[in-house]
Amino acid sequence: MASLRLASPRLRNYFKENYIPQVCEALLCGLLVTCPEDPLRYLEEMITAVMENGLESLLWDMCIDPSMKPKIRRLSETYMEQLFGLDDQLVTPELMIKACTFYTGHLLKAHFYTWREIAIPPTNEDDLLAEKMEKSIEYDNFRLKKCVFHHWHSYVKGRKERLKDTLLRVQQMFHCYKMIIILNKWRDKARHKYKKREDELMLKHELQLKKWRSKLKLRVNSKEEYISPERNMSEVFLVGEIPEFDVSQLPKRTVLQIFSYLSLRDVVICGQVNRSWLLMTQMSSLWNGIDFSAVKNIITDKHIVSTLQRWRLNVLCLNFRGCVLRLKTLRSVSLCRNLQELNVSDCPTLTDESMRYISESCPGVLYLNLSNTTITNRTMRLLPRYFHNLQNLSLAYCRKFTDKGLQYLNLGNGCHKLIYLDLSGCTQISVQGFRNIANSCSGIRHLTINDMPTLTDNCVKALVEKCHRITSVVFIGAPHISDCTFKALSTCDLRKIRFEGNKRITDACFKFIDKNSPNISHIYMVDCKGITDGSLKSLSPLKQLTVLNLANCVRIGDMGLKQFLDGPASTKIRELNLSNCIHLGDASIAKLSERCSNLNYLSLRNCEHLTDLGVEFIVNIFSLVSVDLSGTDISNEGLMTLSRHKKLKELSLSECDKITDIGIQAFCKGSLILEHLDVSYCPQLSDGIIIALAIYCINLTSLSIAGCPKITDSALEMLSAKCHYLHILDVSGCILLTDQMLVNLQMGCKQLRILKMLYCRLISKEAAKRMSSIVQQQEYSATDPPLWFGYDCEGKPLPEQQDITQLKDSELMAKESTYSSEEEAV
Repeated sequence: MASLRLASPRLRNYFKENYIPQVCEALLCGLLVTCPEDPLRYLEEMITAVMENGLESLLWDMCIDPSMKPKIRRLSETYMEQLFGLDDQLVTPELMIKACTFYTGHLLKAHFYTWREIAIPPTNEDDLLAEKMEKSIEYDNFRLKKCVFHHWHSYVKGRKERLKDTLLRVQQMFHCYKMIIILNKWRDKARHKYKKREDELMLKHELQLKKWRSKLKLRVNSKEEYISPERNMSEVFLVGEIPEFDVSQLPKRTVLQIFSYLSLRDVVICGQVNRSWLLMTQMSSLWNGIDFSAVKNIITDKHIVSTLQRWRLNVLCLNFRGCVLRLKTLRSVSLCRNLQELNVSDCPTLTDESMRYISESCPGVLYLNLSNTTITNRTMRLLPRYFHNLQNLSLAYCRKFTDKGLQYLNLGNGCHKLIYLDLSGCTQISVQGFRNIANSCSGIRHLTINDMPTLTDNCVKALVEKCHRITSVVFIGAPHISDCTFKALSTCDLRKIRFEGNKRITDACFKFIDKNSPNISHIYMVDCKGITDGSLKSLSPLKQLTVLNLANCVRIGDMGLKQFLDGPASTKIRELNLSNCIHLGDASIAKLSERCSNLNYLSLRNCEHLTDLGVEFIVNIFSLVSVDLSGTDISNEGLMTLSRHKKLKELSLSECDKITDIGIQAFCKGSLILEHLDVSYCPQLSDGIIIALAIYCINLTSLSIAGCPKITDSALEMLSAKCHYLHILDVSGCILLTDQMLVNLQMGCKQLRILKMLYCRLISKEAAKRMSSIVQQQEYSATDPPLWFGYDCEGKPLPEQQDITQLKDSELMAKESTYSSEEEAV
């Protein structure tokens, strides 16, 4: 193509379109390599082959025989090396690339230097130096400015931060000042409201006291209580008259609810008021349950028989506990065909014959209490024959039946529906007897076996072999029970356990409980000396535990309680009794306030290391309603702290020597809903606490001031005038009280049920007898207080060295002089 550069375009296009150079190259290469003998014929054949294959597929080595094609590298693109004999291939592609690159670079460098010499005029060295100096000065000035700017920036930034801090402090000061103003105003308002409340309470107290004294004066002077129409309402208020109201106008359901709280004797008395009251007492629903035990000393067999005959179709529940009845009277129970609950416990006249009449006529009994009676195997044979639906059975302290009698429970239809069984005190039962119970009553869920020293692990194993549904067990007074019993009970889904006074139970039993009884909710392990901190650690995973009683477990300390509180059991615990756990202190109470948000009842009696600091943590348990801090180191400061709780209903501070009237008064001011208070054996207390209770705690239902020799009649007068809901009162050892106190209680505390006044020398025997006919239970003695009270008959403290061995003799004398309403009832 190089020779055709000057040719016409038409000719050049012709060569290109017909592939003339390629055809010539292929033919020429074939001739040069093949060297045929007849070149013309060879050219003719090759041209024919090119025509057949087409010009598009034409290659330069197409006319060469495959065996003669040279193995030449593609880079050469020529046959000059073969033509001139250069077969050693000295020029490799790498060397060729390097050579081309070097040549191209050298050529470019030569042209660049030539262009630079032409395009850039030559410069002067001085000008260049001056220019560099100028740039260096400019750079130095820039660095200086940059350094100054950094210093300025740091200064401005620090100034802004100081200004921000100053502004924040000003805002805090302003907020603090504002809060001080608000708190001062709130404090003034709270003080005003508190003072107003105090004034209202004092005014109300004075009015009620005036009313009380007016009423007392009228009674003393034997004046009529009739109020003339001319007297104004203020006089009516002062005297205390109540406008007439007809109870019969109330709805029937309300009347039934009111009369359901009365005893049988009270219902009979109400029926004697008038005709309308008689109709109210004859409502059939009121006679569904009859309790003859409350009137066992005054009611006769004749009245019992007539009552049962009249209400035989309505009676569902009968209680004859402690009643001495004739056989004919017991037979009358058979008239109550619909009877479901029968309690004949402590009935000395109950025999197998009377039980035969009852069982034949009352097949629907579900609850049967035969405790402490003289029944034998004959009665045990009647139970499965007639009481097919019996669910609750109590055979406590029935010692005349044998193991064979328990075998009778499997006769006939058997007592297979029995759920609750009480075998307390039945020491005659052997291992075989418990095996008989398991065979006949496999559905038992609640088992109570108290006061049974013959109970062993083998007895429990024999019972549990077939009774797998047991959920609660009560073993009080069973000293031979050990950890093996808990291993046997591991097959049952226990929900409640109660043990007391057992020295063989150790921490191992709680491991069985943790592993096999995850749903247990009540644990009572009282006076079990073998229990240590390890037991509490085992109980910590129990998520359903709500009641834990470990009283008298003296080896428990802060470490064990903390481990228990770290587990999920602490979140649901509602009742915790750690009485006499003498190693507990304030540290564990701090953890208790953090974890037990649902705790309602807490007993820390005789925890000697508990101080006012622990009380501060107790105040933070807002769900608490009852606290026992008896025998602790609490003082007036702790009581003032406890007054902030506001929700406590029960408080026990017995034997707390550091508290005085000031602390009790401060607590009463903040505890208006207090219902129970025990400050017994605190001889330093005086009338001030009674006055505070009368002013602030008018809802009080139970009060114990035993061992407080400074209490007088005047204080009890105020208590009687204000606390009309008082049910239980213990004034034992209050040596200054006289008969006037009983007169005041009769007028003011109409709901008083239990009265204890041991060692009250100034109260006469006649007044005590009169009072015993009013209350349900009374304890009285006029002897000197025992030596362990800490003071003599005049209230003077005894020396610590004095011997107190005469304690038992004084207590026996007190018991001989005790009167109860049951013995003196009219």
